[in-house]
Amino acid sequence: MLQNIVVVGGGTSGWMTASYLSAAFGDRVSITLVESARVGTIGVGEATFSTVRHFFDYLGLPEDKWMPACNATYKLGIRFENWREQGHHFYHPFERQRVVDGFNLTDWWLRDPRSERFDKDCFLIGTLCDNEKSPRHLDGSLFEKAISEKRLYRTTLSEQNTQFPYAYHFDASLLADFLRDYGVERGVKHVVDDVVHVAQDDRGWITHITTRNHGDLAGELFVDCTGFRSLLMGEALDEPFDSYKDTLPNDRAVALRVPVDTERTGLRPCTTATAQEAGWIWTIPLLDRIGTGYVYASDYTSPEEAESTLREFVGPAAEDLEANHIRMRIGRSRRSWVHNCVAVGLSSGFVEPLESTGIFFIQHAVEQLVKHFPASDWDEGLRNSYNQAVNRCMDGVREFLVLHYYAAAREDNDYWRDTKTRKIPDALAERIEQWQTKMPATESIYPHYHGFEPYSYVCMLLGLGGIPLKPLPALELLDPSSAHREFDLVAEEARQLESTLPSQYEYFSRFR
Repeated sequence: MLQNIVVVGGGTSGWMTASYLSAAFGDRVSITLVESARVGTIGVGEATFSTVRHFFDYLGLPEDKWMPACNATYKLGIRFENWREQGHHFYHPFERQRVVDGFNLTDWWLRDPRSERFDKDCFLIGTLCDNEKSPRHLDGSLFEKAISEKRLYRTTLSEQNTQFPYAYHFDASLLADFLRDYGVERGVKHVVDDVVHVAQDDRGWITHITTRNHGDLAGELFVDCTGFRSLLMGEALDEPFDSYKDTLPNDRAVALRVPVDTERTGLRPCTTATAQEAGWIWTIPLLDRIGTGYVYASDYTSPEEAESTLREFVGPAAEDLEANHIRMRIGRSRRSWVHNCVAVGLSSGFVEPLESTGIFFIQHAVEQLVKHFPASDWDEGLRNSYNQAVNRCMDGVREFLVLHYYAAAREDNDYWRDTKTRKIPDALAERIEQWQTKMPATESIYPHYHGFEPYSYVCMLLGLGGIPLKPLPALELLDPSSAHREFDLVAEEARQLESTLPSQYEYFSRFR
C-alpha cells in the first residue's frame, strides 16, 4: 500500500483532506501538509449541506467540540428572496416530502393549494426559519424526533427515510485552524513554506515538490488543495479545464465580513440568497458576524458597481469594512485524478456558491478518495471510477443550478431575461419538458449522485414560478381527505414547534 501522502495547500480543503485521511488510515500512512504563510484563505462565512454531519461524525467530533471554535450556527435550508418578484420569498428546506396515498404532499398542494406558501403548507422548516427557531430544544433533543413520536397516524415517509433537518454555517478560516490542530495532534506533519517547484519524472508523475526553506518533499500520492490556482493539477500537469460559463455566467464575487450584535438582530437559521440586478447576494449568519457577498456576472456589471450594490444592501454597517474581491473559475478539471495527483476543492472544480456546494464537493472528494485509495500498482480502474464519480457529481450540481436561473420568473433586465434564452444542458431541457406534466421524481432527475434529491427540484420549481406546472389528473379521482388531514397535521406541528422551540440565539447563547 501507499504510505506517503503530501497535501499541497491548506485552508478548508487542505485541512479537511488531511484530517479525514488521518481519521481513515491513522498511523498506517504518513501525511504531510504544506501551505504558504503568504496565501490566505478566501475566509468568507461558509454554508453547507446537511450531509456534512457525516464528516464530523467520521472524525469523532460532536457539535460541542467544534461548533464553538468556529462560531458555527445551524442552517435549516436556504431562503430565496426576489427570485420570482420583488418581495417574494420561499425556502428550500432540509426536509423530505410527506407522502399521502402514494403521492407527494406537494402534488396534492398543486391540485388544491392551501395558501400561496407551499413551503409552509407542505413542510415544517419554513415556519422554523420564519420564526428564527433552533432545530434543537434546550435539552439538546432534536425537534423532528419529538414530533414523530407524537403522531397518531402515519401517512408520511418512514422515519428512517427522513432528511436530517439541518446543516451548519461556520467561519471557514476558523474551521481550517480547528482541523489543523486536530490533524497535527494525530500525526499530520505541518510545513509552512512556499512551493517553488513541482518535479516530475519522464512519465509526468510527480516525484517531489521543492519548498523555499524546507527543500524537497517527496511523496507517493499528492493532493492538490491550492484553490483556483491549481498549482499541481493545472500548472504542473496541465490538465484541461472544462468551463461551465456558457450555462452559468456568474464568475466573480465581492464579500464583506459584517460585525453584528446577534442579541439584538437574532440569528436566522438559514442561508439567504437575495436576487440582484446581475446575480445574487448571500447572507450567512454566524455567532459574531454576518458573512455576505455578491455573486455576479462580470458581463453585466463591474467590480466597482458590484461592491457599491453590496454595501448599499448591507447598509451603514458596511462603512469602513474591507471588501474582498474574488475571481471564480466556474467549471471542473476534465479529470480530478491524474497520474499520482488528486485535486480536491477549488483546484478540482467549482459551480458557484449557490446552494452551498463548495464544502460538499470537498467532502465528496475525500470520501471517494478513501474508497478508491490505490495500492502501489496504481490500478487504473480505481482512478477512472474516482474521476467518473467526481465528474458526475459536479455535472449534476451544474444542472440543478442552471435550473434556478432558467426557472426564475424574474425577467426585469437583460441579466434575468438572458437566463431564459441561454444554453442549458440538453438532458435538463428534456427533463424540464417532462416536469411540466409531472413534477420531478427519482426517475426523472439527474440520475447520478450529486447531493440533491427530487424534493429539492420540486421546491425550486414551485418557488421560482417561471415554469408552468400541472396537477396530476389522477388526483381528481382520489379522495383528498387524507391529504387534508396531513396539511392540518403540518400546520398543527408547526404551531407546536413555534411555541416550544427556543430561538437559535437563545439556544447558542445558553451553550456558548
